[in-house]
Amino acid sequence: MNLGLSERVAIVAAASAGLGKAVAQGLAAEGARVAICSRDEARVQTAAREIGDGTFAQAVDVTDENQVRVFVQKVREKFGRVDICVTNAGGPPSKPFADTSIEDWRSAVDLNLMSTVFFARHVLPIMKERQWGRLITITSVAVLQPVTNLVLSNAVRSAVRGLVKTLSNEYAPYNVLVNNVCPGFTATERLKEFRGNIPLDQIPLGRLASPQEFADVVVFLASERASYITGSSIAVDGGLVKGA
Repeated sequence: MNLGLSERVAIVAAASAGLGKAVAQGLAAEGARVAICSRDEARVQTAAREIGDGTFAQAVDVTDENQVRVFVQKVREKFGRVDICVTNAGGPPSKPFADTSIEDWRSAVDLNLMSTVFFARHVLPIMKERQWGRLITITSVAVLQPVTNLVLSNAVRSAVRGLVKTLSNEYAPYNVLVNNVCPGFTATERLKEFRGNIPLDQIPLGRLASPQEFADVVVFLASERASYITGSSIAVDGGLVKGA
């Protein structure tokens, strides 16, 4: 299947490791020109070399709108356009509601909601002008089925899901598709926070996902072949979510 991604320009946030890096590698393998960012300059440059020649990389704090704006502008100047934007950020800390401070809430909103808002504000006008675009958010199965002791992720990432649904309606007339992809338990560094408390017995497939398995879904949604999918939240979870 030809995904039609050759020469498309894709931004992937938080792509120095984990899911973001896997997505960037998947897009590059399909011929897209890729720009990545993360907070750590050394790590993001190392990741860019591993993803392949021509990958543009820059250290960006995604909670700072001006840094996001400058990054998007540099990508547009370098490649001439932005066709695809995959928003992503590290998850907030794992804790129950009673142990969560007001500062924890503010930090989670900045990291997971506002970072998505910032990218949307700066890439959607470019996509609208070109009458083609893909905005894809990476959240969590927590938006579909709350996860114990992840109250921050359960709540704040659900706000991202609401944003995605709204933007999908507003930008559909311009052939800009907006979707949300919800990873379950995936074999990344982030999973170490669970310290072995991974409910494999609740996952029908009985195992963790690989980052590449998750990335394959994002790459498909970014492609020409996903031209009639918008406003969706798609779980990549091995059957963990029990709702329809």
